[in-house]
This record gives sequence, structure tokens and C-alpha cells, in this order.
Amino acid sequence: MAKLLIVDDENQIREIIKKYALHEKYEVDEACNGLEAVNKVKETDYDLIIMDIMMPVMDGFSATEEIKQIKSIPIILLSARGEEYDKIHGFEHGIDDYVVKPFSAKELMFRVKAILKRTQVVEDYENYVFKGLEINYTARTLTIDEHRVDLSLKEYELLSYFVNNKNIALTREQILNRVWGYDFYGDDRTLDTHIKLLRKKLGHYATLITTLRGVGYRFEELD
Repeated sequence: MAKLLIVDDENQIREIIKKYALHEKYEVDEACNGLEAVNKVKETDYDLIIMDIMMPVMDGFSATEEIKQIKSIPIILLSARGEEYDKIHGFEHGIDDYVVKPFSAKELMFRVKAILKRTQVVEDYENYVFKGLEINYTARTLTIDEHRVDLSLKEYELLSYFVNNKNIALTREQILNRVWGYDFYGDDRTLDTHIKLLRKKLGHYATLITTLRGVGYRFEELD
């Protein structure tokens, strides 16, 4: 049974999420600010964290940064603001999803379920190697020119999906539905943001991901 940590300074928000999470048979723990969440992560193992951004004592961004240094735990950030900067800032800190308030608790549970399904399944593939780039599917790691590159869960899944469908033109809808794990709707700039961040981490291998105008993307092993 997966264990969730719900972090929000508003008791009502925590209670709503908790109600739906318990209905899905998840174990639930709570924290009212980022510092409390960090301390709980040091003492307890969680499968996923749902955390608000704007909180007293320690905000969600700062808490995410500290938590990622302690353990690799999927994090969904909640925010009353939908600005692109906040989303990019969150993804740069390694979050796995971003939900704008007010939100549907039912949809939030779909997102939780999708992330847990992917993180709890180890892909049965041999390592992928192209020149100095290597993906270890068992360890879920990326190495470039013998240097370990830290990827968020979404970045890893996006790269893996590209590699496993190399030389195939993939539409934006295909990528979103496969990597995000549900019928995505809303601002599809989310995909562009992740592609931008992934290319940055790929360095001189960024050109392996080709943009197909009006279609989507393709992963090509270029000489």
C-alpha cells in the first residue's frame, strides 16, 4: 500500500485530499509546512508527496529542494497561481507534476495513481548506449561521457519513451498521454518545458531530439 505525505497550511485542503486518498486505499500522513515535511521525510519513507507552494516557515520550492537531497520521492506541487515561471521553477527542482488550485481531487488522484504506477515498475530492458550516452533502466539513471546526470522522474520517462521509439515521429498527444499517464488536457506547453529542460541536461546530445513542426518530436541517432 502506497504512503502519501500531504503538505498544506490549509487544514481544509489537507482534509479533502486525505478523504480521496483514503478512498483509494492509500496510507496518509500530513504536514502543515515545508519544514515539517522535510523532517518527516528524514524519519519516514513515503511513496509520493503532494505539497503546496505558498506556506509559512518553509515554502514548497525550498522544501522540494531539501527533500530531493535526502530521498528520491515523486512530488506533486499545488499552487494558487498558474504562471509559467512557477511551473518551470518547479520542474527545474525535480517535481513530477504541477496542479493549479482550485483543482479536482478526483483528477489529482488519477495523477497520483499514474505516477505511482510508473515509479513502482522496473522496466525490463537492456541498457541503452549511444556513443557516450547510457541509460541504465534498472537503476533508472543517465550517464553522459562517464558523468552521472540527475533527471527528474518526468525527464527520465520522457527520454526513455523517446529512446524506445527512436526514429519514429511522435505526436504531442502521444507523448503527453504516454508519459503523463492520463488523457492530458490544459496547457501543452508543459511538454515544451520538459523538452527544453531535458535538452539542457543532454548537453551536446540535445540534437538527438528533433522538433517536427506541426507534429511533435522524433529521437534520432545522428552521427
